[in-house]
Amino acid sequence: MSTDEFIAPHCAEEIGILFEDEDLLVIEKPSGLLSLSGRNPLNKDSVHDRLFKQYAGVAMVHRLDIGTSGLMILARNKAVNSHLTKQFQARTISKTYVALLYGHVIGDQGVIDVPIAKDQFPRQKACFQTGKLAQSPYQVTERFLYGAANHNSGAGYNDGAGFKVSRVIFTPASGRTHQLRIHSQYIGHPIIGCDLYGDVIDGLNTLTLSNRLCLHASHLEFEHPTSGERLCFESECNF
Repeated sequence: MSTDEFIAPHCAEEIGILFEDEDLLVIEKPSGLLSLSGRNPLNKDSVHDRLFKQYAGVAMVHRLDIGTSGLMILARNKAVNSHLTKQFQARTISKTYVALLYGHVIGDQGVIDVPIAKDQFPRQKACFQTGKLAQSPYQVTERFLYGAANHNSGAGYNDGAGFKVSRVIFTPASGRTHQLRIHSQYIGHPIIGCDLYGDVIDGLNTLTLSNRLCLHASHLEFEHPTSGERLCFESECNF
């Protein structure tokens, strides 16, 4: 599938504004909304398109996958955009993600250190020969059996027989495209609701277990480009 063939479903949820000043915005992106408008005119609706109408000149500093929800920073002028971009490049911006992985992950913490390379669009792949460095430290915070008895309407899980789930906190040391999705699949525990890197395990298609990708940018910490103040933001996920 090319970039022109993909049509994003309509996202009715609104963007949450957590912080704004003359330099930047910190927002909560809903799952199902593009970060940036696509080439296809049917994919115009996006975080950038919506906010540009209210904040002229606003620019994307980084992106989240369409299915990923949570915290994002947007710059309101070129100087701030450049400053924040340098912070991302220097890896001084702290980012944390919450994910639900299929199955019970063995061990309470670890680091997935697997290089990532381009594959046939829109996929990426784990590749030790041509891939770029990608590291994903993680911590398992909960293991449970999900089933109809504890149905979570926020995540939209399908009812039925119970299945094992691990709630994991990721603090990626790099920011490769689809990094957390690929790394989760690599260790045999794909993110629930992932459309690109899901698997059929124990007779269950992990894509169909939720109506959204269960990945949420929950923590963001960075230096304000003008004041130098260290800003910290938290966002609750609905799964």
